[in-house]
Amino acid sequence: MKINKYNSLVFALLFGLGLSAQTQPKQWTLEECVRYALENNITIKLSELDVKSAVIDKRGALGSYLPSVNGNASHSWNIGLNVNPVTNIATTQTTQYSSLGVNAGVDIYKGLQNQNAYRRAKLSIVASQYQLLKMQEDISLNVANAFLEILFNKENLKVKKEQLAIDQKRLQRSEEMVSAGTIPRGDLFDLKATTATDQQAIIVAENSVLISKLSLAQLLQLKEFADFDVVDNTNAKDENNILVQTPVDIYNKAKETRTELKLAQTNLEIAEKNVSIAKGAYQPTLKGFYQFSTSASYSDRTGLDANGNPITFGPDPVFTQFSDNKGHNFGFQLNIPIFNGFSARNNVERNKVSLEKSKIDLEQKSLDLQRNVYTAFTDAKGALNAYESSTVTLEARQQAYNYAKEKYDVGLMNSFDFTQAQTLLTNAQSDVIRTKYDYIFKIKILEFYFGIPIIPIITK
Repeated sequence: MKINKYNSLVFALLFGLGLSAQTQPKQWTLEECVRYALENNITIKLSELDVKSAVIDKRGALGSYLPSVNGNASHSWNIGLNVNPVTNIATTQTTQYSSLGVNAGVDIYKGLQNQNAYRRAKLSIVASQYQLLKMQEDISLNVANAFLEILFNKENLKVKKEQLAIDQKRLQRSEEMVSAGTIPRGDLFDLKATTATDQQAIIVAENSVLISKLSLAQLLQLKEFADFDVVDNTNAKDENNILVQTPVDIYNKAKETRTELKLAQTNLEIAEKNVSIAKGAYQPTLKGFYQFSTSASYSDRTGLDANGNPITFGPDPVFTQFSDNKGHNFGFQLNIPIFNGFSARNNVERNKVSLEKSKIDLEQKSLDLQRNVYTAFTDAKGALNAYESSTVTLEARQQAYNYAKEKYDVGLMNSFDFTQAQTLLTNAQSDVIRTKYDYIFKIKILEFYFGIPIIPIITK
């Protein structure tokens, strides 16, 4: 019986551990977060639909090269006095009339509008793909920023908890020293207040962690984010040696790789095609056409017999009438624009204005890129200097705190001065964390301009 109880206890313990392992929340890496966002973000899905629409527009532009073919059929009843469409005789009777036809037309020349429209449609696909890529890059950068924000808040929370643990030990030690009469009771009250302040700081830090996790989960479009967490696998190192490059080198590389410049250049080419299409309205158009038609009447026919008396004949068979009444019509149609209320001219001028806007936009994008590259390079350099300086400051503050702790433990420093030394150490630790993740993010931005994505983006 004892053995059975022992086995049951072991089984329950192992089963409980198994459940704990199964329910342990998944920790997401930065790459997993970015890939999930690229696959599920709503804005990216809308951009992907824009690409599909552009592909459909290209098929429509290609279809303008092909002839148009349409069939038609009709059947009518004419009651009363009417003209028989077959005999062309006015009679009072009920007549049924059927007609069939097929017509076809093809553009032979249309001022090169069809060709330019097709080229514009291909450029529109490229532009929509660039727009999708830019959206993916922006989302990746936003995810990286939100990811690093979580890591910053988690490290900050860790510092706050370590500080609380230190203050609680000091409080316990101070209570013993007060009981022994080594330090005044007022120092004990200061430590209690300090410990309470630490606990409040932990609550604020925990809320910051929770809010930052929620922000990233919403950016990823996660439906279940109660147990969402990330892996701390980042380091404050310039792994790609991006700071070895000069701002000029980074800018020259950015002009070749940045999506916003490619998108602006493609939009400029689209605007040029729009001008060409509009100018095509000045030129004559030539179309070829062909039409086939046939008809049949379902009314009785009248005539005269051998003696000259009126006689009524039944209608000819339907298929016989269709065969006898068939006809063909084909030829060419030339349209020469002479005056159209300045609509063609105004359309050309309107598209020329859009073309000038596209040129200015491309120039502005180039200037913005140059400014952003130099700013990002300066920010990254400054962030590195700030991180290195904060690290040196932390080492000095740690030594100062250790020295103050030794003096406080032997009664050579009062509680207020020791608390000040501890506060300075805590601030230095926070500065190191802040500058560390600020430096990491600034490096990511600089790498973006140099054509190094957070993860390789695979276009569909």
